[in-house]
Amino acid sequence: MADRRGDLTVARNGKRAEGGGVDRTPAYASITERLRRGIESGSLPEGAVLLEGPLASIFGSSRSPVKQALARLEEEGLLSRFDGRGLLVGTAGEPIRLKITAEMFDMDAAAMPVAKHFAWQSLYYDFEREVILRSVFGRFRVNELALARHFNVGRTVARDLLIHAQQVGIVAKGEKSHWWIVPLDEARFQDLYDLRMLLEPAALETAVGAIPTPVLSAMAGRLEDGINRAGDAGIAELDVLEEELHIGCLSYGRNPEIVEALKRTRCILVSGKHFQVALQRQPFFDSFMEEHLEILQAIGRQDVNGAKHLLRAHLEASSEKAAERLAAFRATHQVSPTSYFV
Repeated sequence: MADRRGDLTVARNGKRAEGGGVDRTPAYASITERLRRGIESGSLPEGAVLLEGPLASIFGSSRSPVKQALARLEEEGLLSRFDGRGLLVGTAGEPIRLKITAEMFDMDAAAMPVAKHFAWQSLYYDFEREVILRSVFGRFRVNELALARHFNVGRTVARDLLIHAQQVGIVAKGEKSHWWIVPLDEARFQDLYDLRMLLEPAALETAVGAIPTPVLSAMAGRLEDGINRAGDAGIAELDVLEEELHIGCLSYGRNPEIVEALKRTRCILVSGKHFQVALQRQPFFDSFMEEHLEILQAIGRQDVNGAKHLLRAHLEASSEKAAERLAAFRATHQVSPTSYFV
């Protein structure tokens, strides 16, 4: 599954990979391994309740890689859900509320690796927001040197920001190797949604039956959890829930070319949250989670036609909401000076 957050960690105990470079093992993979070791060794007893927040503190990470690690172990059957917050070690027994410590993972707390992000990652959300909100007003050049100065970083970090934004489809390289914002007007929004409405149902048709049942169950569980506490869900978590259907599920389809083509439309998956927050609407986020859950339930029943119908309806509704938000934002906001836009 694609994940734009990309938390990274150095090698275990601070070691470097062969060849002298930092071992760029994803943080969630390292955390998954340590949790699995604690469960298999018995240090984490059957029935122990695992919560994202305390684990994030132990591993020195954000909640995102912990959430991914717990989901992976749930898919493997080492963790299970129960009528309460968190996940349960094992699949049976009464919940045991005990304090989880670093020692339970058979390692010294001082030797725990610090989750290491690339420098651009902590800056990316702010940069993405500024680019998307500016893109509705036309095409602007992004000055790489001014971008570096704005965030007080080197040119390499500024370039990393631009490269990631290029992968999302919100900036592009143009003449003389200058970086440009890709305009995001009503016509482009509709074109991109039309593309998704053509391709996503086709990708889903071949994915139904290929997505492992534990993966579907875990996705559905996260959606149900998100629905129950929508007001507490953070933007990063909502991004994960959005991408699990539109990227994760579709990646199980038989035609990888469709998935590659859909990457060109990623900007519409990330733009909605920025418009919602900028417009200061309550609630900030719409009912996409309920719609996603209905689609996953149809996939679980292997109801191909039903899943495709629900997916198309969801995309059509999303397209209408996106057009309305875009018009509302343009009507109530103006271009404001930003040092790195020309």
